[in-house]
Amino acid sequence: MKKIIALVLVLCLALAASAALAEDLVLKIAHIGPQTGGAAVYGLATYRGAKIAADEISDADNGIKVELLNEDDTHDAEKAVNAYNNVMEQGAQMIVGTTTTAPCIAVGAKAFEERVFMLTPSASSTDVTADKDNVYQLCFTDPNQGSASAAVINEKKLGTKIAVIYNNADAYSTGIYQTFKTKAEDLGLEIVSTTTFTDETTDFSVQVADAKDKGADLVFLPIYYTPASQILIASSSIGYTPTFFGVDGMDGILTLEGFDTSLAEGVMLLTPFVADAKDELTVNFVAKYQEQYKEVPNQFAADAYDCIYAMVEAAKIAGVQTGDAAEDICDNMIAAMQQLKITGLTGAMTWSANGEVDKVPTAMIIKDGKYVGLDN
Repeated sequence: MKKIIALVLVLCLALAASAALAEDLVLKIAHIGPQTGGAAVYGLATYRGAKIAADEISDADNGIKVELLNEDDTHDAEKAVNAYNNVMEQGAQMIVGTTTTAPCIAVGAKAFEERVFMLTPSASSTDVTADKDNVYQLCFTDPNQGSASAAVINEKKLGTKIAVIYNNADAYSTGIYQTFKTKAEDLGLEIVSTTTFTDETTDFSVQVADAKDKGADLVFLPIYYTPASQILIASSSIGYTPTFFGVDGMDGILTLEGFDTSLAEGVMLLTPFVADAKDELTVNFVAKYQEQYKEVPNQFAADAYDCIYAMVEAAKIAGVQTGDAAEDICDNMIAAMQQLKITGLTGAMTWSANGEVDKVPTAMIIKDGKYVGLDN
């Protein structure tokens, strides 16, 4: 009897050990972004893209589960810090976010002090990563967007006289403008009109009139989609029909409530993601997104989807375990990101020590109310 009891105990211990070994790695990843307010289209997209990726990984039966925490920061720096505090209290190990620049700078500063790794899908200012080794970007930086836009305009011969309308109260917009101007001058592009606005501007008639009066046949808009929509409306009202070329902040204009999307026909913008691409990864992602959310995903959703996969791969390299504290894994995540080479919805990616991503941008154009590749 004693032998039988001993054997049972051995078997029980072996089964317990086997069960422990078979337990899934659970990663607690937080998403922070605006899901209400004027910038909600961005934060909803990043959350939805992250959620699809988290669900895919958790359902893949590969020994990894992603528990996605989510907080709304309403595109407000103070609320973003409160959101950060909330997810950290819930045991977040790393953060996808924040979605927009000013909140990301504020959260990044606190996360740097507390040693929490962050990968933002879309906060593109160089100020986001400046002096913070724990904050990485999956989006193009503002300087890269500016110079790449000028290069595309020059290569495709999209305009001979260029007007620029930018937000001089916004780091994102100003940063892109500055590098666009420098690159345009290097390439011999002629900028005939440069006008500005602030976050409070609602009437763009002066800016549009200046571009028209100066004979600009292309208007470069390094801005977000809401003021861009107002500029398109103002241009249409005076019969001004230049080529409009924007950057990733304009992605979302087709889902802006109350906006006549026909006014965006022919608008071009720089983006790392084109929803009509025919590769299997894009087709599957777009199908899932449309099924769940009844709309075509924008590049913000694609960036956040790639963020989740990048963080999971980095966590594997870093040896992250279930329940590890954020501050204990931060340095290993940083080192892992610099080793990482992945191909996602937004292209093949690697990262430098300053947190900047290296990948190739894509230009697209709005045709028949849809985003399509510029060369299609």
